[in-house]
Amino acid sequence: MAIFIPAIDTTITATALPAMAAEFGVVERISWVVVAYLIAATIAAPVFGRLGDAFGRRRMLMLGFVMQGAGMLAAGLAPSFEALLAARLLQGFGGGALLTLAMALIGESLPPRERGRYQGYLVACFMSASATGPLAGGWLTQAFGWPAVFLAGLPLVILGAVAAYTLPRRPISGAGFRFDLPGTLLFAVFVLTLVLMLDRIQALRWDAAVWAAVFGVVALGALLALGVVERRMPDPLLPLPLLAHPAIWRLSILSACVQGVLVALISFLPLYLYAVRDVPLATVGVLLLPMSVGGGVGALISGQFMARTGRNMLLPSIGLTASAVLLSGLAFVGQDIPLAWLPWVLGVVSFCFGTSFPVVQTTVQVAAGPAQLGVATASVQFMRNLGSAAGTAILGTIIFGTFALADAVLAERFATVLRGGREALAALPVLERAAMAAGLSGGYRAMFAGAAAIMALAAVMAWRVPLRRV
Repeated sequence: MAIFIPAIDTTITATALPAMAAEFGVVERISWVVVAYLIAATIAAPVFGRLGDAFGRRRMLMLGFVMQGAGMLAAGLAPSFEALLAARLLQGFGGGALLTLAMALIGESLPPRERGRYQGYLVACFMSASATGPLAGGWLTQAFGWPAVFLAGLPLVILGAVAAYTLPRRPISGAGFRFDLPGTLLFAVFVLTLVLMLDRIQALRWDAAVWAAVFGVVALGALLALGVVERRMPDPLLPLPLLAHPAIWRLSILSACVQGVLVALISFLPLYLYAVRDVPLATVGVLLLPMSVGGGVGALISGQFMARTGRNMLLPSIGLTASAVLLSGLAFVGQDIPLAWLPWVLGVVSFCFGTSFPVVQTTVQVAAGPAQLGVATASVQFMRNLGSAAGTAILGTIIFGTFALADAVLAERFATVLRGGREALAALPVLERAAMAAGLSGGYRAMFAGAAAIMALAAVMAWRVPLRRV
């Protein structure tokens, strides 16, 4: 439940966004329902990782379920858009806590080799939740309205809280612990302004570029100040020597790259299939099913392999290299690949991504040691959240930026039509839609090339991780 509930949140909520926008009249701000959750979850990861190390993961996990449930209830009953955003912040703090603490609990409870097997189970749970979300969200919104998307999760939260209560109590070491409030505030400012910068970058306008630069300067200033503060704090939120460990910083970069490309592909491929490959809306989800399943299968096989051999980085090193090659192929010949083959190519790419999922957490936890297990786990979760935001922003900018460079007028016309939804796109004259599909096809070729470059960086990090057996 601690993995399933946060995992299903993004996809189940996304399907209800149009209904929320219609009720509150905030079409231009509706993306903040997702962004607010992401910001809060990113901030919560290191905070609860540190609190779990100091005061025990069992009690912090129960607090995470309480925050998640309270956020769901408040979101489902929200009388205004501002109240909905506040509820989503609370829900995001709970979700970030649950993900971080669940991963840390695996490290606390099992020997290193066995952790990979169970991390694989958790990843399979995560992927299945992500695939289930759109179906459940669409049905709940149509049958009961958008509040049901939040309220339907409350029984799962109660079940998870009861299960957390039955966990064994462990000795805690938080007697002399002092919470790092200055570091937490600076970290929050850094995350908020960084997400705002990435959001503005995607707008592709001069005024947005100015705001992106301003937010970028503030984020850089907060990050530099955070580095100074963390060196002086007795119980820092982010222990810098730990994060500088050769295995941990390489795996953090690897996680950000993989998660960024994966989330970007999930976000942008439906539009590619519909607008460029002319796939009917009802069939798009079916074509992406191999990609949804592939990551979970890759994680399970990788976790089992590590449990049996102790070799943690062999499959990810090979898998991420293969994913970079496949994405390069999509960039050059993707348009020529028969539509019947494309889902299976994407499924193999996702499988290659999945080989890295269980071994990253396990290797980071082994490198950190038991005393800082929660902080190390949180660093991976933070980098995954950051990678999701950055990867989506960068690759989205590549798609529409390439389109705009080729034909600015047609790209602007496409953006205007897209604001009217997929129905507006379907209503276009055949010739105009064909011209837009051709321009968008060039943008997606550039996107696949950018994704291949990011995955090449992830592969380099995988081959250079010094800790290769657990």
